[in-house]
Amino acid sequence: MLGFKSNIETLHILLPVGISFYTFHGLSYVIDLYKGKINPTRNFIDYSLFVSFFPLLVAGPIERATHLLPQIRQKREFDFEQAVNGLRQMLWGLFKKVVIADNCAQYANTIFNHSTEYSGSTLILGAVLFSIQIYCDFSGYSDIALGTARLFGMELLRNFSFPYFSRDIAEFWRRWHISLSSWFKDYLYIPLGGNKGGMLMKIRNTFIIFLVSGFWHGANWTFLAWGFLNALYIMPSIIRGTNRNHLEIVAKGKIFPTVREFFSMVLTFGLITFAWIFFRSENLAHAFSYISSICSPSLFSKPDQVQIPPYLFYLIGLFFAVEWLGREQQYAIANLGVKYHKIPRWAFYVALVLTICICHGTEQQFIYFQF
Repeated sequence: MLGFKSNIETLHILLPVGISFYTFHGLSYVIDLYKGKINPTRNFIDYSLFVSFFPLLVAGPIERATHLLPQIRQKREFDFEQAVNGLRQMLWGLFKKVVIADNCAQYANTIFNHSTEYSGSTLILGAVLFSIQIYCDFSGYSDIALGTARLFGMELLRNFSFPYFSRDIAEFWRRWHISLSSWFKDYLYIPLGGNKGGMLMKIRNTFIIFLVSGFWHGANWTFLAWGFLNALYIMPSIIRGTNRNHLEIVAKGKIFPTVREFFSMVLTFGLITFAWIFFRSENLAHAFSYISSICSPSLFSKPDQVQIPPYLFYLIGLFFAVEWLGREQQYAIANLGVKYHKIPRWAFYVALVLTICICHGTEQQFIYFQF
């Protein structure tokens, strides 16, 4: 009717941005309605706003009808403190995305796209840069979305809780993309039987969750391999029953972690970074080629010159320091409006804005816009 010739390529090009996210929004409404957790929404505008609320439309967080619809129905008035908190979170999200993620992306892309030309040590650097990129890119978007929603008097679900400070894989998945993990738990894992059918059913259901999570990211063997690898990572804690050991943030109330906690975080980060290689690679052949190049004698050589400016490493160090100091809050700089005097607080805000303006990387599309 519109003059388009229907074929697979056209369908691929015309696939709506963020379709996975608002599909899950709609599914949560239908499933909760079926289970009797909510009553039908008679107001079409309220329902449309729930599905298409613009801050979370293209990359989440994946909202629940039980959480967002009541906020849409109630009368909202402008709250100055809530708005300031929202703007503060937006600023931190912009810093993570524009300064950290976009700068890391430039060099991670160079290394991954020409992986055969670099030494093993350089490839490890590329994998680490991609780990930092995908976290700052996705959590930066979530911070911007949550902050924007606060300007409209709405509180969205938290999506990240400092996942790279996790002490094991189970803790990482409680802190990474929380809205998706909890969605799969409530609407897939528990209906499959959850933990009630014994160890074999628990193992089966865990593998199903991670494989479906991989497939959700795209119809590519690399995503399935990434999901399968994470399922393998979490199996020891599932079998031993230690997957609920670390419910509190690491070193709560302390400045420094213990030696054991530190090495646990380093090991967890290393395992996650290894899995991200499959996530980032174009195909399985590329992933295995990348990994085999790492496992070569050049692993112990000095990294090749990728022309990474030294200030980027200083900014990454500063970013992790701020995240560590603010890890007990909803987001890293949430306490700046409470603890510090007005002058240093505003100086920090201005410094962040100037850093965003001066040290921004080459513009990169949000990674999760493709899902």
